[in-house]
Order: sequence, then C-alpha cells, then structure tokens
Amino acid sequence: MKTKIFFSVLLLVTLRISAQNYNWVRHDSLVKAGVNQIYGIEFDKAEKTFDIVTKEYSTHPSGKFFKAMITWWRILLDLDNESLDEKFFNQLEECINMCDEILDKNDKNVDAMFFKGGSLGFRGQLRAIRESWFKAALDGKEGLSLVFKSYEVNPKNVDVQLGFGIYHYYAEVIPQKYSAVKPFMIFFPKGDKNRGIKELENVAWNGRYTRIESRSFLQKLLFQFEENMEESRKWGKILLNDFPNNPYFQRYYGLTFVKENNYSEAIKTFRDIYIKAKHGMPGYNKRFEREATYYLGMDFKLKEKADSALVYFEKSERLSRELDKENESGFLINTVFYLGMLYDQMGKRDKAIKYYNETLQLRDRNDSHKLAEQYLKTPFKE
Repeated sequence: MKTKIFFSVLLLVTLRISAQNYNWVRHDSLVKAGVNQIYGIEFDKAEKTFDIVTKEYSTHPSGKFFKAMITWWRILLDLDNESLDEKFFNQLEECINMCDEILDKNDKNVDAMFFKGGSLGFRGQLRAIRESWFKAALDGKEGLSLVFKSYEVNPKNVDVQLGFGIYHYYAEVIPQKYSAVKPFMIFFPKGDKNRGIKELENVAWNGRYTRIESRSFLQKLLFQFEENMEESRKWGKILLNDFPNNPYFQRYYGLTFVKENNYSEAIKTFRDIYIKAKHGMPGYNKRFEREATYYLGMDFKLKEKADSALVYFEKSERLSRELDKENESGFLINTVFYLGMLYDQMGKRDKAIKYYNETLQLRDRNDSHKLAEQYLKTPFKE
C-alpha cells in the first residue's frame, strides 16, 4: 500500500513538474498561429497545429478549446447546415470536463476558468442561434459567473473582457429583438450596450487570444444592431487586412455598402467573393456565391443593363433553389420577382408572366404579391 501511495505521489509531482516546465513561449506561438489559421479559413492547417498543442500540452485545455473553434467556424460559414452541431457540442463537452478536473484540484486556475467559460459561451451562442433559449440562458449564466471569477483572480487578463463585452452588449439588445428571451433575463445582471462596446474595443486592441474574435463581434453588432455602417466598416477593414480570404468578414464589409445603397463600392467586394467561390477557395461555399450573384444582378439592374442582370439573377435563382430546403429565402423571392420585371423590360412577356405567377406561389415579401399581381395586369416598364 505504501508503495502504491509513494508512486501515486511521485506521479502527481512528476505531472506537476512537467506542467511547470512546459515551454509556454512555444505554446503561445502555436496557439496564435493556429488562431490565425482558423480566421484565415485554413482549417486543415489549424487542425494540425492544434493536434500539436493537444499532444505537447496535454494537461492544458487550450488545444481542445481551439479544435472546437475550428468546428465553430465551419458552422458559422454555413449556419443552415446543422450536421456539425453534435460534433461541436461534444468537443466543447470534452474541454469543459477537462477544465472541471483541473478546477477540482485548484479552483483558482485561471486558464481552466477562462476556457470553461469560453466553452459555455460558445455553446450558448449556437444554442441561441438554434433558438434553444432556455439552454442558451443556462450556459450564459454559468459561463458569465466563471468569467467574473476568472477576472477576480487575475484582473490583468484582458481576454476575459470579451465575455464581459458580449454579455453587457447582448443582455440589453437581444431581449429587445427577441421577446422569447425576456423571461430569462430576470436571472441575469442588467445589460449595458455602451459599456459592452467599450469592453470589446479594449479586447480588440489589447487581447491576447481573443483580439480577432472581439473585432469580429464589433464588425457584426455594429452592422446588425447599431446600424453604424462606418464603424462596422472600420473593423471590417482591419480584419480583411489580416484575413483577406475570410468570406464571413468580406460579406459583412460588403453589406455595409449595400445598406447605404452604394452598389458601386459593394460590388467590388461581392465580385471578389464570386470569383473566389467559382475558384473553389476554402469557405467560399454556395451560400456566399448565391449572395454575391444576387448583388451582382442588383448592380446591373440598377445600371439598367438587363441582359447582364438576367445572367446573375438566373445564377442566384438556381443556387437558391438548391439551397432553400424548407423555407424559401429572401434571395429566391426577390430574384424570381426581379426576373419577371427584367423579362418585361426585354419584351419577353410570356417569361415575365411565368415569373410573376411563380412569385405568387412564394411567401409574400415587401409587397411582392401585390406588385406581381399589378404587373400581371399591366406589364412592368422602367
């Protein structure tokens, strides 16, 4: 028995010494390289990098966490596809379990708190996207408490402010946008979107591991909720300067110009997305190609170049029919209606009528039914 105890103690000491003797400079270098590969949509390279991290730093949760982040970005580029959800949840569960084992031995281990909080936060994000609000709220509550605890132990860790920023911003904004969330907010601290933006900005400039993620959040929330195109574009430029082949960053950057009806600028971005999609570049899937062809068609339509607009709208229509499995997208509804208008302009009344009738078979969007019925009676003229 004494021998077993001796060897157990020896093993624990050895593990502790080996952990202390980790080359943390190499660790940080590998993690930063892998993170950049994720945002650069070099997923295969990132997988290899974090395989090294998990092997060489087997008692640290960073490798497991960032391997889950590779899956997260695969999901993010094709949100309607839920085939990777289970894999993502399982990867996060592995990371959470590892962090729990560490925290059972040392409840003040900042890294374990940080990566467990991050895992819960990202799991909550996907659950919210899938509108599983109750489970998302539970993840958010537990993850937030860990972030606060981590900050108390090490207030100099700027990365934890990503969690603060996301929470403070969305805790005010999301309940206003999604009424289903409001009942859960009584269990949470009050949100403050202005404070959240400031915290995210601090991480965006000074973060260690989460700098890019914070910039990405700022680009999206300033576009989607604040409708501040200039500020969203500022962060988009910074992101694209480092990651020019990230379609997610490109899309939001291009949409800031669409929102301002500045198609001459928007089209520069969407033409680049279209070309990259046609060349099969990683991440530039059919969803990005569909959106790019739609805006290319819109640009030619506004320039009254019906022939060219027709080419791209027909491409967008084909892609929409392939992608829209259950509910027709706004892209399909608008494209079908615009095709009717374009064929009317070109004097091809039979085809125009076909598309107007088809518009009436799709759900109504922005008075599409009313206008289609109008043009069925009286041909559209520019």
